[in-house]
Amino acid sequence: MPSFDILSEVDLVALRNAVDVANRKIGNRYDFKGSDARVEHNDKILTLFGDSDFQLDQMKAVLLPEMTAKKIDVRCLEYGDLQKVSGNKVKQEVKVRVGIDQALSKEIVRLLKDRKLKIQASIQGDAVRVSGAKRDTLQEAIALVKKEVTDFPLQFGNFRD
Repeated sequence: MPSFDILSEVDLVALRNAVDVANRKIGNRYDFKGSDARVEHNDKILTLFGDSDFQLDQMKAVLLPEMTAKKIDVRCLEYGDLQKVSGNKVKQEVKVRVGIDQALSKEIVRLLKDRKLKIQASIQGDAVRVSGAKRDTLQEAIALVKKEVTDFPLQFGNFRD
């Protein structure tokens, strides 16, 4: 029986590379000279440090195109609140979402079942496995999920006949 998995993955090596390139660009910019502006990468959390809110916005304007150039979907980023650090400095944590959370998994399964396609969808950890009798039905399911879920980056892999 043909099947495929719906997952959400981020290439962590490409993410580290994008952060390193962004840090180099930030260090070379004239408007950041003498400031403590930097991006730290710690597993699945990016921390942006800057002197002001405006500087953090400028750092995002450098970081996001670098991530896009490395084929990282920026919809996987979840921005935290701005935090005041010593003096007038600020920091912001940006969480990199990897895997599909339970709520979104249930929404995808419900979406597929409501369309009454002849498929079975089951939640397996942080992925959703979809299986059906016909390959065409699975392709309809992929098109449906791509159309309906637009606010979260999804990949469709492990297609088996």
